[in-house]
Amino acid sequence: MKNSTQLIVNALLVVAVAVLFYLHFASGKPAKPTTAPAPIAAAPADTTADEADEPEVPLTPAVLADTNKVAYVETNRLLEEYQGMKDASKRLEAKARGWEAQNKKLVTSFQTAVQQYQQKAEGMSPEQRAATEQQLQAQQMKVGQEQERLQGQAQQEQAKLNDQVMGRVNKQIEKYGKANGYRLILATGAGNIAYGRKDLDITTPVLKYLNKEYAGKK
Repeated sequence: MKNSTQLIVNALLVVAVAVLFYLHFASGKPAKPTTAPAPIAAAPADTTADEADEPEVPLTPAVLADTNKVAYVETNRLLEEYQGMKDASKRLEAKARGWEAQNKKLVTSFQTAVQQYQQKAEGMSPEQRAATEQQLQAQQMKVGQEQERLQGQAQQEQAKLNDQVMGRVNKQIEKYGKANGYRLILATGAGNIAYGRKDLDITTPVLKYLNKEYAGKK
């Protein structure tokens, strides 16, 4: 019955993989990209020195003359409050539920097959047991391969959605910077700048600009 014991162990391993799959891809919180928008490439870590109100930067249509204007945005807030990211997260959550349903079906089918074998094993001949165990081992391998495929598909889809969102953000921040005469717009989170005055934080107007553009082309 050594093979029978191994099948039980395999069944438990498949369940463990299924649990990890669920926690990672069906938690309701798909991962956000860790890379800051490309046009905004540095990071003031301390923005509490000046309590001045956040400025409302006018959205002038024409490109202004070259200036020394520099500002920054809070990357985490930008990604959390940008409607494009919210919608992308919802789409990913819906797909994750589908992947989890497929994974659960695979695991349940394998568990059922193992349980049925255990119930009938005593009445089987050695040849029948050997053949059934071989079939179950092949099924267990197939389940593992399918789980890997689903996980790979989920990771690829997540990366694709993140790239699409960040590409749109990068493009619009570039437009915003040019329209408002900025030489440089930095991003918190990269860890390259130790200090930034609060009045240089333009996260709020940039968010308004991004969400307005997104709503118009949704």
